Order: sequence, then C-alpha cells, then structure tokens
Amino acid sequence: MTTVIGGSGLSPELIARVREATEAAAEAARAWFGRGDKNAADAAAVAAMRSVLATAPFDGTVVIGEGEKDDAPMLANGERLGSGGPALDIAVDPLDGTRLVAEGLAGSICVIALAPAGALFARNDVFYMDKIVAGAAGRGILDLRNSVADNVAALSSALGKAPSELVVVVLDKPRHLGLRRELEAAGVAPRLVGEGDISAAVQAAIPGGGIDLVLGIGGTPEGVVAACAVRALGGFMQGRLAPQTPVEPRDGIDGILELDDLVESDDVLFVSTSV
Repeated sequence: MTTVIGGSGLSPELIARVREATEAAAEAARAWFGRGDKNAADAAAVAAMRSVLATAPFDGTVVIGEGEKDDAPMLANGERLGSGGPALDIAVDPLDGTRLVAEGLAGSICVIALAPAGALFARNDVFYMDKIVAGAAGRGILDLRNSVADNVAALSSALGKAPSELVVVVLDKPRHLGLRRELEAAGVAPRLVGEGDISAAVQAAIPGGGIDLVLGIGGTPEGVVAACAVRALGGFMQGRLAPQTPVEPRDGIDGILELDDLVESDDVLFVSTSV
C-alpha cells in the first residue's frame, strides 16, 4: 500500500516519480523478506530508490538521508539528484524497519519527503531525537517540557477519553523503561512497537488513525521525515535532540524543536510504501 500526503504545489509528474521510487524500494526490499539479512534489504531499497530519483523532474538535495550514521554510499546527505526543475530538499528513509524485513515481520515502509530548498531541519551530527506527536487536538496543550502525567491528562481531557483509553505508542527500547513507568503511573498501558516510529507518527496525526500519542526517543532523520507528514496533516509535533552514542555532540542541542523548526513550509510531500 502506498500513502501520498500533501504535494499540492508539485507537478503530477514529480509526485508520480516519487511514488514510483518508494514502490521500487519496497519491491527490492521484499526480495529479502524473511531472509535474515537486514543490511542486504536496506542496500537493495537504497539502490532502487536512488535509481528512480536520479532522473526525477526536480533539482533535489538529500538533507536527511542514509548519512553518517549508516556510512552509506548512496542517498547520502548532500547528494544531488534529479534531471532539473524546482529546487527541493529531499528526506529519505529507504527502509524504515530493516529488522522487520529481515525477520519476515510486517510494519516496514519505504519513505520519501520533499520540501522547498532550505525548509528541512538538517542537523546530521545528532542521530537521535526525543519526540511527541499527536493529532490537531495536541496543539497548544502538549509540550515536551511538561511531565508525562501532565501531557496525558491534557490530551485525555481534549479527546474526552480516560487515560486508560488512550493509545500511546512507545518504541520497545531499554532507554524507555522510565517513560513506560511514567505512563503506567498516569493510567496508560503503552503500546510497544519494535520499530517504525515514522508510521506511528503519521497514524497519530491522521484523524481517526488509531493512535492518540507517540512519545520517546527515535532517530533524528525519522523525526524530520515524519514531521513533513504531520505538518501536511495539521497535526502536532515537537522534538528535542537526545544524543545516545559517544560520537554525538552534546553542545548546542538544548531547546525544543517546534514543527516549524523541523519543516518550515506547508508545501511538503510525503510518500510511503509498505513492504
């Protein structure tokens, strides 16, 4: 299944080519489904996606790509793609959920987001970000600076649900043990997912998408890609850089990143295809 969000300012030809690129990546990754080699699945998706984007009708620069974290030879930060046209930032996650593909599990997607040149947050030396994502009801009432209990209470009131009725998604990682305890103390049974925080963020922003709130630390690139969809859908999102590895700098990372900081334009396109 392919999901297309936004893109009203782009040509139908470009949107079709971006869709083709995500579908080609998904098809390439699918060949490695359940074969236990997540690196091979990722490499296949990257190559297939780049092949299509290389001749797409735009002047694109990858600002959120495979990047330094993955030491990728293609779709790396700074790479120029396209045959000419509007100058656009490109954010890609050729395969969000590599482990899921390797283990033959559902939930992985291939994703591209486009925005006008200079519109996307592009801090590529900090690989992880703390995030909070919700639908339009979260605007003006949720804040990463608030306690988990306060955010749960505010959203419960706005949605007319008891805390126990909220669907709150958290990545199933050791770093989230404290967050899970805070949610449980606030009356929420968090829904744990192994991978796929882009998909969760999009579902949280979609009215009736089945997810009320996404919390916790995930990838910075995934956060920026998700922000494009959240903005196009009119949802709420904040981020805060959260280094998790020794190579990530600790200086200059303070402060909340609002949705406008993550993507500075409403003229965005988000396309994803399920593997």
